Amino acid sequence: QVQLVESGGGLVQTGGSLRLSCAASGRTFAMAWFRQAPGKEREFVGAIRWNTGITYSADSVKGRFTLSRDNTKNTLYLQMNSLKPEDTAVYYCNTRLGSGSWGQGTQVTVSS
Repeated sequence: QVQLVESGGGLVQTGGSLRLSCAASGRTFAMAWFRQAPGKEREFVGAIRWNTGITYSADSVKGRFTLSRDNTKNTLYLQMNSLKPEDTAVYYCNTRLGSGSWGQGTQVTVSS
């Protein structure tokens, strides 16, 4: 099972930016970012294919969030721009199917 460690979260004002990182112990066909806001279910944010770098994102973040990866480091990134208060959540990475071992996540808080 792929082990994952997320980092890079923090407190930022509306309109600000953050870059999240996810160190993975291995690779699968595609990796993804998810997030969970207080009182809500975990939701899909975006995914990236390890070999091609092709990405796809949820409509709620399209045009603002960008996924990338460093194959040499087995690390996944999520560049978040133009952040909004509704982006506040704990962010997790995992395989696209969620078959990896869920990490602690990293908290992102966007103040208004």
